[in-house]
Amino acid sequence: MNAVDIIIKKRDSKALTDEEIRFFIDGYTEGKIPDYQAAAWAMAVLCRGMTARETTALTRAMAESGEMVSLKGIADIAVDKHSTGGVGDKTTLIVQPIVTACGLPVAKMSGRGLGFSGGTIDKFESIPGMRLNLSKEEFLNQLKQYGTVLSGQSADLAPADGKLYALRDVTGTVPSIPLIASSIMSKKIAAGTPLILLDVKVGNGAFMETLEKAEKLARLMVSIGKKFGRSVKAELTDMNQPLGYAVGNALEVQEAVRMLRGEKSAPDLYEHCIESSALMIKMGRKAKSVDEARHMAEDAIHTGKALESLKLLVRLQGGDVSYIDDLAKFPKAPIIRDLYARSDGWLSEINARMVGEASVLLGAGRVTKADRIDHRVGIIVHHKVGDPIKKGMPLFTVHANNEEKLNQAAELLNNACKYSESEVEKLPQFYGLIE
Repeated sequence: MNAVDIIIKKRDSKALTDEEIRFFIDGYTEGKIPDYQAAAWAMAVLCRGMTARETTALTRAMAESGEMVSLKGIADIAVDKHSTGGVGDKTTLIVQPIVTACGLPVAKMSGRGLGFSGGTIDKFESIPGMRLNLSKEEFLNQLKQYGTVLSGQSADLAPADGKLYALRDVTGTVPSIPLIASSIMSKKIAAGTPLILLDVKVGNGAFMETLEKAEKLARLMVSIGKKFGRSVKAELTDMNQPLGYAVGNALEVQEAVRMLRGEKSAPDLYEHCIESSALMIKMGRKAKSVDEARHMAEDAIHTGKALESLKLLVRLQGGDVSYIDDLAKFPKAPIIRDLYARSDGWLSEINARMVGEASVLLGAGRVTKADRIDHRVGIIVHHKVGDPIKKGMPLFTVHANNEEKLNQAAELLNNACKYSESEVEKLPQFYGLIE
């Protein structure tokens, strides 16, 4: 058995055996299979697909590439949430504190940004001192003692996914249903969380651009979870425009903190977070109905308990809590400039993918594995689809670190917007729930 034969077999649309998948994943994790062969294999999977059986085998191999966590006796009803990736999606920074404030432990394993989408780990690293690669022992001890923990892939937990995740980001192999499903579910399985809420994004700013593909991905992940004895639900949510108003790591952290302070300046983000929190609270049997759970989630914000929960998580993992107390401490980009509407009318489109790509150009994401994120840069989106617009109104505020990048991003952002002479309906937020 060798890597080349496995790549060729998948290239030729043949199903891989469980043993071949295990051989390839173990070899890549151990460094015996180089990046260029793993990239070729990932591209073959993207182009040729995988059966449900192959995807489950891939998930198992990736989950078992490192330590497997059991939460028995630590947090038997702990819950996790994971998004398939979007633009401006800072929901974990809001939802995890809400849910833990309602008495339900959250054991969260997250990833970095992929392609044009932001990553939870990158956002949290905007806070100086935050440690986000916890060992298995640190992960479990913090969860047991405090009921909240968030970690990226470490050498202990799902290391195969950590390597493959970074490779997919820079090789054009992100939007593959089997690779997305196995990446997400391997982290969930390795982390041992019994209850999982998946947020499957739909639209031009998501890896699943159609509802049909999103449903397929959601059903596959729910099915994989069931095979591993997990209780999984998947909500289908809109990503045809950025979520909230901030896009970019430190900017998104600040928007999340303001929401936990009780500000509702971004109604779409608020509704999304309350609904996701309520589903998790109901899954964890802390409420008898979703309506009751919604009231609990909103109360956690109004009483300040959710904000305190965020500060606890930051403090436990070495972060400087003073940045949460005083958002002015976050460093600002050296260039901050507004972009203005070029026409009167109603906004009919704010292409989320193009906004995400603009943020990557600014330095908020990675083009190569070695790229370093500039946490200061990003974009503030001032309007939503369906808003009435006058020529000359600010549409975006761009936070940049040099003029060339700003100009490149500005061109993308201007092209991301379309106008209508007649009134345009607001976009829906939710498309359904897969159970």
